[in-house]
Amino acid sequence: MSKLRVQSFSLSLDGYGAGPDQDLDNPLGVGGVGLMGWFFATRVWQRMYGTGDGETGVDNTMAERGFEGIGAWILGRNMFGPVRGPWPDESWKGWWGDEPPYHVPVFVLTHHARPSITMQGGTTFHFVTDGIHAALEQARAAAGGRDVRLGGGVATVRQYLQARLIDELHLAVGPVLLGRGENLYDGLDFPALGYECAETVAGERATHVILRRA
Repeated sequence: MSKLRVQSFSLSLDGYGAGPDQDLDNPLGVGGVGLMGWFFATRVWQRMYGTGDGETGVDNTMAERGFEGIGAWILGRNMFGPVRGPWPDESWKGWWGDEPPYHVPVFVLTHHARPSITMQGGTTFHFVTDGIHAALEQARAAAGGRDVRLGGGVATVRQYLQARLIDELHLAVGPVLLGRGENLYDGLDFPALGYECAETVAGERATHVILRRA
């Protein structure tokens, strides 16, 4: 069976995956953009969105690993966009422009139904209203034996962790302190949930920690 993986999940030293007051101007919350400093410098990021060639060190290698063998994604609604409640219209199609970086089916968790959206480059967004297990079942079917990547945000990753559904969790811990926001660790007992630290790699701008379910 394919694995459910969280890859390149940026985290502060004090455990926050997003800062407070998330909105259209601050999609990662106030101060949250600092979490992504390690990723912005990589060749992976620069070739997707930047103007340069990017760096090819350890951080880039870890980022590349996150795209290998992925056949589908799952996103929380907050990762798809800042709109809350019923969809006011269907004009919002994500943060990424006409060609999102996924290039495979993406299943977005939401309480409000919406027709699927087909984008350039092979990405189709499907909106799942039946919860995390239904989204994983649909994503695995679409992945065709390849792995499913869980993109976040923090609340979504916490739900899947609490349900012991994540097989591998790659945390990119940067030298940032946020103090407030969405804390991944709050109330979670990783050993009791069956997770252990399998790998630690020092990168140029982040320390990469791999947790796996034992």
